[in-house]
Amino acid sequence: MMATLRSYELALTTQGPTYPPSELMNEDGDFVVIGRINRGRAADKGEGPVDIEIHHAHGTAAEWGAAIVAADSPVPPFGDNAPYRIRRELDLDNLTREDAAMALCTLPIPLPTNNYTIRFAPDQASAHAMRARPSYPLHAVPIPDLRPEDGLQRQTPITLGEWIAARGNLQVTVDGDGSSALFEMDCTGLIPNSLYTIMSLRERDFDPQAPTRPGPLGIPNVMITDRDGNGSFQARLPDPFPETDAPDGTKRNRVINVILLWMSYQMSHGGAIGLFGLGGDVHAQLKLPVPGFGEFVTRAGRS
Repeated sequence: MMATLRSYELALTTQGPTYPPSELMNEDGDFVVIGRINRGRAADKGEGPVDIEIHHAHGTAAEWGAAIVAADSPVPPFGDNAPYRIRRELDLDNLTREDAAMALCTLPIPLPTNNYTIRFAPDQASAHAMRARPSYPLHAVPIPDLRPEDGLQRQTPITLGEWIAARGNLQVTVDGDGSSALFEMDCTGLIPNSLYTIMSLRERDFDPQAPTRPGPLGIPNVMITDRDGNGSFQARLPDPFPETDAPDGTKRNRVINVILLWMSYQMSHGGAIGLFGLGGDVHAQLKLPVPGFGEFVTRAGRS
């Protein structure tokens, strides 16, 4: 049996699921959203009921775009969507000078406009770790135990203009016996001299009835960019695309997306994605715009 291969261009984003609407804010406390925009067909004009198409396995609404969204937008139950309060649209191809220079920030903790209850680090996050924290500019996050002499690499604001320079290609190869797949990522235009991690999203991670925990794409799942913002990564996963449930009754849980995360605390966490949740310390920059990899089938290898 021959190996099968496919390449994908990754989409620029600031979003994981649609709540919180973004994993980045501006200094005014509004979400900077690049991703699925919950608009509703007529809700903003009061002309009728909200009608939002949902990719159920990914928890996302229909229309891809960019906008500044209010942090007090309505928060529906997990698994549902409601129209965002859009302050204004963003044209990423023609950013104003002011928008290009917009400093990007983390989300405060507790996370605003959030309905996702899964803890990314069940054995690490404690009541102390989850204490209230303000929104910090990305370049000024209080990295634990940092001293001036340690040489923090980035000490100037990270801007929207810099963020949207990112580009990435993902290549997936299922091996000849179908028991594993190799994921290879090559990126340019990232934040230079930074620690990124790579996350695998599975089809049941946003299941409203019984969500599973998103995990790393391999361990370690770390990418370090060079001074020009280039980075590459590869990892092999066992049986990432099962066609059916496992013989022991475990429900099928295929990988449906791969997400590149900028780590504002410049730390990785082993088998966890982060400590503080979506936008607290992990910030999506590149991913597939819709659930993918449906063309692949793998199977568990022999023990």
